[in-house]
Amino acid sequence: MKLSVLAVGHRQPAWVNEGCAEYLKRMPRELPLTVSEIKPEPRGSKTREQLLTAEKARIREAMAAGCRLVVLDEKGDDLTTLKLAKRLEAWMQDGRDVSLLIGGADGLDEEFKAQADDRLRLSSLTLPHGMARLLLCEQLYRAVSVLKNHPYHREG
Repeated sequence: MKLSVLAVGHRQPAWVNEGCAEYLKRMPRELPLTVSEIKPEPRGSKTREQLLTAEKARIREAMAAGCRLVVLDEKGDDLTTLKLAKRLEAWMQDGRDVSLLIGGADGLDEEFKAQADDRLRLSSLTLPHGMARLLLCEQLYRAVSVLKNHPYHREG
């Protein structure tokens, strides 16, 4: 099984890329994690729907066929780290590749939300997109460390 973070957005600051790279490197070989940047649609005089439709097509191209679709959404499930670890364990038992979607400035097309196998919320706070990417990578690594009984995560 492979995990893929597909994030709509522009080039991120070096600290975001370096932080994500660190957690990608730490992931176990049997559960590789990648982060792919999806080019946002140029705004111009386009409507929000036109922007989201164009970005939806780019996201679809980047998604693995038949994957589990997980969208990050402010109305998604608010999980603790231990609950995320249990969710990850269930995904691993399912065996499909997992695509985790982070929308752009205008969010994600409603079709993704409707078709999603899971909807997750990282925080009740509004996060910059780069911070969301880094936080998601860290939490996925932390969830793996919980499942492997690695001391990275200390509950208590």
